[in-house]
Amino acid sequence: MSDLIIIRSEIFEKFPEIIFGFSTKPGGVSTEPYCLNLSNAVGDDPDNVSANRNLFFRRLGIDENRITFQKQIHSSVVNYSPHPCHFEGCDAIFTDKKNNFLAVGVADCIPVFLYDPVSKVIAGIHSGWKGTHEKILTRTISELINKFGIDPANLTAYIGPGICSDHYEVGEEVGILFNEKYRHRSNGKYFLDLKKDNYDQLINSGVKHDSIEVSGLCTFCEKDLLHSYRRDGTLSGRMFGIIGIV
Repeated sequence: MSDLIIIRSEIFEKFPEIIFGFSTKPGGVSTEPYCLNLSNAVGDDPDNVSANRNLFFRRLGIDENRITFQKQIHSSVVNYSPHPCHFEGCDAIFTDKKNNFLAVGVADCIPVFLYDPVSKVIAGIHSGWKGTHEKILTRTISELINKFGIDPANLTAYIGPGICSDHYEVGEEVGILFNEKYRHRSNGKYFLDLKKDNYDQLINSGVKHDSIEVSGLCTFCEKDLLHSYRRDGTLSGRMFGIIGIV
């Protein structure tokens, strides 16, 4: 079994009250290609998934009963989490409570994590093409403004590993939904840049350029490091990004 690798965010490192980690593929007890798979919805052995989660959460220093999970459905649904719980059917969660760690599952879609050090609010967003098109990130920031009166200029944001535009092919019916700034055509096929779209949603919402970190890692390209549904299909595992205030 290879060593477990956790991706950290440089921009969150300056906040000692924030625990953040993004899991990868190596270091799990599951057989190839699942490895450190953290999802029970991909055909992996449930006992292995439980062991993998324990490995990851223990490395972060948190208990699984302190985590808010969401069954992601490629929507623009945003939920407030008053305490650690499980949401059926949403793709963004936020909280102002300490020791409530928010989980975002990923295998190509764009994960975005937010922290306002002034209002002490965090959010975790799962943004696939549907969520990106429906501006789930913009909606989440609007929820933070409406519920807590935050100033978006105070937000710190991390856009995590996700599929790059060179490998995110979509049908014409999807491609034409996006501004030309976020799509390109190659050999008659459409490709989307979801990271760029989500970055612009942050900027357009009032987040400062120097308060945004964008991971350069592509899930599809990093075969040994990251899970990718587009690359591995039904045999792809899932990664978690976790953020919480202590």
